[in-house]
Amino acid sequence: MDFNGRDRLVAALDAAVGLRNERAVTAALSEALAGLFVDHGFELPGAVLKPIADHYARRELYVSPTLGYSVVAMTWGPGQRTPIHDHDGAWCVEGVWRGNLAITRYEPCERDGPRWRFADAGTIHAGPGSTGSLIPPSEYHAIRNVSDEAIAVSLHVYEHRLRHCRVFEADEAAGAGWMRSEQRRLAIDGEP
Repeated sequence: MDFNGRDRLVAALDAAVGLRNERAVTAALSEALAGLFVDHGFELPGAVLKPIADHYARRELYVSPTLGYSVVAMTWGPGQRTPIHDHDGAWCVEGVWRGNLAITRYEPCERDGPRWRFADAGTIHAGPGSTGSLIPPSEYHAIRNVSDEAIAVSLHVYEHRLRHCRVFEADEAAGAGWMRSEQRRLAIDGEP
């Protein structure tokens, strides 16, 4: 897929992922995304500005044939959100390109088979140019578009193609605070 700045994006991501140490990789990826997002010559495909009414959109922009990482643009309609979820053991760097997102991190504090309890580890409000990373085992979070009117667009660089993850939903039958985990397949929403 072609878009303004694609070659610069791929070159910067290749250089960062080539560092191999996940802390160095995620730091370099965060820096690269932040730099590209303020570059007026960098423009994601127009389709990423189109939300999907009943869920946030996931559009795959690139998969490295040699290093294996993937790049996914997510479009968040007003108020759209994720449940608490993990990234299937993969590191991830996320950056906000447009709009404003609230990102809440969670730490597991108790587990009983498929049931989990989490402690809220804090929420950040991320605007355009903001980046952050998740490195397992600290990979649990939820994302929400804070606007009731505007869309948000974020770019996610994953260690590999993320095909599924665990999501956590309230388990009312188990009592207050318990969440039930479930494997969920992650779809890609059409071609941007």
